[in-house]
Amino acid sequence: MNDKITLIASTTMGVESVVKDECIALGFDNVKAFNGRVEFDGTVTDIIKANLHLRCADRVFIKMGEFKAVTFEELFTSIKRLPWGDIIEENGEFPVSWVSSVKSKLFSKSDIQKITKKAIVEKLKEKYGKSYFYEDGAKFAIKIQAHNDIFLVMIDTSGEPLHKRGYRAIKNEAPIKETMAAALILLSKWKGGELPLVDPMCGTGTLLIEAAMIARNIAPGANRNFACEDWKLIPEDQWIDARDEAFSIEDYDKEVKIYGSDIDPNTIEIARKNIQKAGVEDDIILECQNFLDMERTEEYGSLITNPPYGDRLLDEEAVERLYGLLGDICRMRIPKWSYYIITSYKNFEKAFGKKSTKNRKLYNGGIECHYYQYYGERNGKKRV
Repeated sequence: MNDKITLIASTTMGVESVVKDECIALGFDNVKAFNGRVEFDGTVTDIIKANLHLRCADRVFIKMGEFKAVTFEELFTSIKRLPWGDIIEENGEFPVSWVSSVKSKLFSKSDIQKITKKAIVEKLKEKYGKSYFYEDGAKFAIKIQAHNDIFLVMIDTSGEPLHKRGYRAIKNEAPIKETMAAALILLSKWKGGELPLVDPMCGTGTLLIEAAMIARNIAPGANRNFACEDWKLIPEDQWIDARDEAFSIEDYDKEVKIYGSDIDPNTIEIARKNIQKAGVEDDIILECQNFLDMERTEEYGSLITNPPYGDRLLDEEAVERLYGLLGDICRMRIPKWSYYIITSYKNFEKAFGKKSTKNRKLYNGGIECHYYQYYGERNGKKRV
């Protein structure tokens, strides 16, 4: 199948523009951003490329169709019209695994699932000339979103969500997903080189690892598997070639200086294991220390951190005190640096003691947050 297809990279609310920039940088055509997703035109090979290289997307889907339906008859007809036989194999498993309906006349998720499944079966009967499908082969999970009577129909190519890079040595409740951490780094414009990056409240190291992978140009999906690897639609040699190419463009010549610290020794030990599993231990220096003890000799650099907030602290007084101290440390010890801080705390700027240059609303784990960006000096005028 060499025809052009439309692909969708689903995103967390607030990072659509970051994923759009990623898609443009990867050379995809006709890139457009919508709420919660970025669409682009591509080929089967681009399914591989998107899954291997997108840092901030949640999943990659094939867009099967988009249409209006206000009756189940319209839904059935519209679903059946789509080219299911071009994608789903004769013995493929095709669950309608995810349905949402908002402000639509057709609101029963179970009915939407049943009608969709029936329509796909009818279409595949025409394609394969049989009346029963065992569904004991590769998985083609179908997702349907209905909003204002407009149905968006997709097939998931990723399987496990893209934030599961495979480097978490210990399963723990991560305060920030890998995809969001990557977005924070990309929004800061830090890319490595002589300028250091510091996270003084690094937790289990996600921000540090994503920063190192960006600086080294390590493809985030190169060391994991995807649902569509089992599809006959994509030849195995294309996966091999794509991974070989991804490994060949990693950059180990650039200077990379990344420093992380946390007050809890057990957390630092988990971070150390995650960093080793990610293969970036040579780029990151870890310390177990209170952020109040942070000392830097470099004149310029970037501080990027996801400090405790909301349910992660006991009370508002503790939050105020923490952010006030962080502001004091930044202004006194690294006055010319740039600072990037994500938090759900509404009065952060007042507590920190300075209004941000820019802030952006993001949703971290479903919690509404703001990413406060303070641009530092660099040769008197450039941001770091």
